[in-house]
Amino acid sequence: MSTVSATSPADDISTRMSATEIRASLSLASIFALRMLGMFLILPVFAVHAKTLPGGDNATLVGIAMGIYGLTQSFGQIPYGVASDKYGRKRVIIIGLVLFALGSFIAAASDTLLWVTIGRAIQGAGAISAAVTALIADTTREEHRTKAMAMVGGSIGLTFALSLIAAPVMYSLIGMGGIFALTGMLSILAILVVVYVVPAPAPITVTKRVPFSAILADKELMRLNYGVFALHMTQMAMFVVVPAALVEYAGLPLAAHWKVYLPVVLASFALMLPPVFAGERRGRMKAVFVGAIALMLAVQVGLWLFMSQPGTHWLVLVGLLLAFFVSFNILEACQPSLVSRIAPAAAKGSALGVYNTMQALGLFCGGAFGGWLKQHVGASSVFAVGAALTVVWLIIAASMKNLPRRGSAAEKAV
Repeated sequence: MSTVSATSPADDISTRMSATEIRASLSLASIFALRMLGMFLILPVFAVHAKTLPGGDNATLVGIAMGIYGLTQSFGQIPYGVASDKYGRKRVIIIGLVLFALGSFIAAASDTLLWVTIGRAIQGAGAISAAVTALIADTTREEHRTKAMAMVGGSIGLTFALSLIAAPVMYSLIGMGGIFALTGMLSILAILVVVYVVPAPAPITVTKRVPFSAILADKELMRLNYGVFALHMTQMAMFVVVPAALVEYAGLPLAAHWKVYLPVVLASFALMLPPVFAGERRGRMKAVFVGAIALMLAVQVGLWLFMSQPGTHWLVLVGLLLAFFVSFNILEACQPSLVSRIAPAAAKGSALGVYNTMQALGLFCGGAFGGWLKQHVGASSVFAVGAALTVVWLIIAASMKNLPRRGSAAEKAV
């Protein structure tokens, strides 16, 4: 079998994403961002809005209404992932988007906390993350997969920051019902994107069925599943505390938080890309991955020290937020890409279903447990727990395998 030299035109072409790969990655990243928008957009304003609803004076019920989206997401990821392996990615994504739109419109029309909670639960039942991530893996070559996943990771970080910025303004203009209705209409638009914009993946030839138990028992996948749980639990718990810290220490009202989030998120994208691309080219993704976890640990320790020492200048908080988003974006890009490489081709959807289940559980646990810690132990304890989760993750990740550079002879031999 002939080989292509390192300097051949074919190799040069392989270093660039094709137009089809770019179209698939951008369109699917936008759909993934919509799913996260349903989680994030209500966070800055819902606790205030809930007080206007019957039952909204019960903090526990308000917390359930906010977190149930992540809970039903976690229940749906594995069935959706398995179904996407069996019946096709696009079909499963469309079903999930229909449920997301239905839940959005129910929540928009609700005038009680109970019905808002029901609408949020139905929104979450449209658990399309595994199918979307698997479709990205199906429509991109191995050497470009992390770039595609970086677009998804970036879309999550950007959606989170934009939600914190836009939600107060949108709430004042169109109210909570308008926000829910808007997410429902965007979901319908996303269905059109899936049908007419996202390219169809090449058919996968299944040579051997992979039992689901083998996916659950795979040690390398288990490391990544714990990692995404720890990452998103830490993220959600952090932002139970950070908005109030910006008000208290920086003197920034909620409506002005965009002045911090927007430049921090944009700068983090610029800073995360060089190490990811260098790690891909040189076959050093493990070093980049473990380094990003170590950076996340440093951020959690730094935030714990910041909250424990009130005299610290607020610009330290901004610097820690920048470091957080750099680490978060690197990890959010690397992890699903690693899952797609490790998992057997016939079980990518199943493996990503487990992965996204752990992600959703992390979001739910981070919001619920972070709020409990802040109320009963103190704000700094949130970051102490985040540091403990990250220490465990660092130990687990340190012994992971370093996958060969994409397209190398070593990888082809695996």
